[in-house]
Amino acid sequence: MTSLKQEYAHLSPLFSLTFSFSYQYYHSFACACALLSSSPMSFPKQGLFLEKLGICHRYQMWRIALNGIPVMKSSYLIIKDLAFDDIPVRVYWPRTPSTSRRGILYLHGGIGVCGSILKLNHWKIYISVHLCIRFRLVPEYPSHVTIRDCCTAATHFLKNAKAYGVDPNRVLIAGDSSGGTFAAAVSQKLVMRDDLPRLRAQVLLYPFLQAVDFSLPSHQHGFYFLTGKQVDVDGIMKNAHVPEHVLVKCRKWISADNIPEQFKVRGYTPPVPAPFSKQLYETCKAAFDPTFSPLLAEDCIIRRLPDTFIYTCEYDVIRDDGLLYKKRLEDNGVSVTWFHVKNGYHGILFTLGCQCGETSWWVPMLCSPWFSKNANLNLFLFCYLME
Repeated sequence: MTSLKQEYAHLSPLFSLTFSFSYQYYHSFACACALLSSSPMSFPKQGLFLEKLGICHRYQMWRIALNGIPVMKSSYLIIKDLAFDDIPVRVYWPRTPSTSRRGILYLHGGIGVCGSILKLNHWKIYISVHLCIRFRLVPEYPSHVTIRDCCTAATHFLKNAKAYGVDPNRVLIAGDSSGGTFAAAVSQKLVMRDDLPRLRAQVLLYPFLQAVDFSLPSHQHGFYFLTGKQVDVDGIMKNAHVPEHVLVKCRKWISADNIPEQFKVRGYTPPVPAPFSKQLYETCKAAFDPTFSPLLAEDCIIRRLPDTFIYTCEYDVIRDDGLLYKKRLEDNGVSVTWFHVKNGYHGILFTLGCQCGETSWWVPMLCSPWFSKNANLNLFLFCYLME
């Protein structure tokens, strides 16, 4: 188990600071609960116990639960597990013939260590063609392998879209949570490929987008939920892991000054700068790569990105990442549609029942002209939420 801990140590800021609290809201799957005879809320403790015994890594508990979702069956869809240039994928496409459908590349969330393409089974996908990529996960593989898998599968799909009845000019990429991170990173890489059809849009659902500033208002609001102990949480919350040259470069992009005042009403205290910690920097420096922190990409890349839909939630420790990316994109002339759930939390779209105090919060999003224009996300989200 020591080697596994060492492998994911450089990613611990993401684990410890952005997602350690989010799965307290995560949905329960009956088959997984029957298998484990317990609530998913106890998975982290069970996983830690098994890790201490040397039986398996703690995140295997989440993988077992998520992989326990039954495979979807539908008389309206063709569902196949394929390999795109050796990358496993699952493709859902309607049986009704067509040559001009929209296509959606979906990247699942799960902190990069768990999650499953089977989450899409709960969505009724009868119009668009959906490709779910079964990318490799950390800690077994470093994060750049995940991005490479996604880029490889996306490239294959864009080049062969017509074989699946998809118009190659009507393909978007979507991801939730860490899947939103990957979707943003893949979009940035694909815009530099002049040999490929241009992505029509990107959909980022409560994404993690930067590891430079962990003292933004949403981080301060969610601090009491942060329980990860893999790294010096206090030091990172004070940005002691960031060297001066990174601060100077990113200050214009990542700053509480770029967060609208309405998102500071629950309180915000400008952080007192902490002394730079070389030890923390060495632990976290991989997180300053745009592949891991898409907000740090250069303007020449940002301005080439496709139309974007960003979904944020008020009670989400990484809420401000979405707000900052929205501003960054708009400043570079990219069309952005933004939807904010005032009483929502991280992972809400995949929580059974999606209850957050009221049931009508999603109606404006589903009726949004953006969704009607760019994808049939409104259809499968509507069907899913109405179950």
